[in-house]
Amino acid sequence: MTTMARSSMTDYAKFMGYWGRSFVIGVPMAFLLLVFLLPFLVVFKISVSEMDTVYFKDLLSVKDDLVVLAFKYGNYISLTQDALYFKAYLSSIKIAAVTTTICLAIAYPFAYFLARSPAQRRPALLMLVMLPFWTSFLLRVYAWKMLLADAGVFNNLAIALGLASEPVKMMNTPFALVLGMVYTYVPFMILPLYANLVKMDLRLLEAALDLGATPWQAFWRITVPLSKSGIVAGSMLVFIPCVGEFVIPELLGGPETLMIGHVLWDEFFGNNDWPMAASVAVVMVGLIILPLAFFNKYQAESTSASKP
Repeated sequence: MTTMARSSMTDYAKFMGYWGRSFVIGVPMAFLLLVFLLPFLVVFKISVSEMDTVYFKDLLSVKDDLVVLAFKYGNYISLTQDALYFKAYLSSIKIAAVTTTICLAIAYPFAYFLARSPAQRRPALLMLVMLPFWTSFLLRVYAWKMLLADAGVFNNLAIALGLASEPVKMMNTPFALVLGMVYTYVPFMILPLYANLVKMDLRLLEAALDLGATPWQAFWRITVPLSKSGIVAGSMLVFIPCVGEFVIPELLGGPETLMIGHVLWDEFFGNNDWPMAASVAVVMVGLIILPLAFFNKYQAESTSASKP
């Protein structure tokens, strides 16, 4: 093969490699722009627009040969002045944090057991984790109403066994809300933890035991630090959707369990105040982006630290 032919093949390989990488990166980026950024910009435009009886006024207009930008920021000021929104955001973050903590406490032992189980049993155990997804999310949450109701299964069983003399109030309480959210989102915590723990080199634990560490010390000093990426990923997968959850609080929660998803629904369909509802949604997206930024920063630091 001549030098010119080899040079042409090298140039062709570089050309195809460049466009191949561009295509692989460009398709997901175009998808994100289409399904996230563009709708978000529409919502943001609504949040800063004046609303007529039916339509929204344009942000840009021409008046007396001048281009006028009508940017209404009063809705965002109202968010800081009305205690209802502050309580809703704080309650949503608190409930999401509690749900994430409980899911982690439940999921970590399960994922650890799953990763240490015999290889031939893991597919069946993973199937049990994913089995609830075969049933509609709405039906699974609604089933908890039948279980937690005053005349539901749990109360009837407790009275029949003599554990209670009268029905215990469980429905429309924070307990029912957190229980439903933990039940719904715990698989999202298990799967990232399992994917992380199953790849761990067990020889590190053997070396720690040979050096005199107890099993508990080896767990806290080796297993937990090496599974931090799985903990962070699972926590983000649970915390982020919990902040904006609407269905579970509506079905299982009560008036005391105020969450931002319910406030958003009231603004859109109860008050018909779309600019205010859009402002609430924009701030909620901001609250969600913060943990995502933390996760990306952690991933970047982990990647740079693992490089030689």
